[in-house]
Amino acid sequence: MRIIWFRVRKVLAGRGGDAGMSTSEYAMGTIAACAFAAVLYKVVTSEVVSTALQSTIGKALDVPF
Repeated sequence: MRIIWFRVRKVLAGRGGDAGMSTSEYAMGTIAACAFAAVLYKVVTSEVVSTALQSTIGKALDVPF
């Protein structure tokens, strides 16, 4: 196993400089980020999470000084 890892590192180290992501990689990254944002928005705006957040904020504001 160690020999295989050594060969993989050697092959990857021999690659030329990678200037950055290609257009398709940017597109996939953008789509993934938008999908994650949509799921996160749905979770945060759900009734259960909204109630829990309101309860937590309410408890924090009602703390006596």
